[in-house]
Amino acid sequence: MSAKPLLKVEGLQVAYGHIEAVKGIDLELHEGQITTLVGANGAGKSTTLLALSGLVAKAAGRVVLDGRDLSSLSPHKIVSAGMVQVAEGRATLTTLTVRENLELGGYTRTDSRAARAADLDNVYTLFPRLKERADGLAGNLSGGEQQMLAIGRALMAKPRVLLLDEPSMGLAPIIVQDIFRTLREINKAGLTVFLVEQNVRQALKIADRAYVIETGKIVLEGSGRELLGDPKVQDAYLGG
Repeated sequence: MSAKPLLKVEGLQVAYGHIEAVKGIDLELHEGQITTLVGANGAGKSTTLLALSGLVAKAAGRVVLDGRDLSSLSPHKIVSAGMVQVAEGRATLTTLTVRENLELGGYTRTDSRAARAADLDNVYTLFPRLKERADGLAGNLSGGEQQMLAIGRALMAKPRVLLLDEPSMGLAPIIVQDIFRTLREINKAGLTVFLVEQNVRQALKIADRAYVIETGKIVLEGSGRELLGDPKVQDAYLGG
């Protein structure tokens, strides 16, 4: 699998008023890999993703996808450029059906209806439960099903980079295993994944590359396996 840098983040800074939430971090995502950003609550993980997606303003820094500078683009243009986020808390449209939620995921696409229909079938193959519930309201889904829907909706945008913010949050352990297994499957099909996750052990197990963020700064980086075995990571996040 290629290790070509697909996404480069350089000197990213984000501030909320006088509080500097992200303090000049550098990241690289390599094509076809899973990269994870882990850390404690309030470390700056979600803010980093929101800045990449254009959903919060950057105080400084550049975000470059395959040579194209996305730093000043609006969120919908970032989606069109190929970077799509699955939001923390899933953000499904509860009064619409499962199918309508999925179809909305492709709203920026300009290809044929047949191509979008084929991708909808692919999402149903990946998540058979969504096909069973296609005509039901999204608000009637369980938490795990809503997370599947949120991921499926993002996939309908045909991303080159999939950003995921805390996909395990609030889910039962057996559902978490299913979600992470699906992420591996998506990645094996060639999609580059950037995972922000508080479940450090699970995230590092599936990550090719990993970064640890503390109080807005990257303090460690390496392969997922290296960081799983790092005593500092074990003491801080894995219970020693």
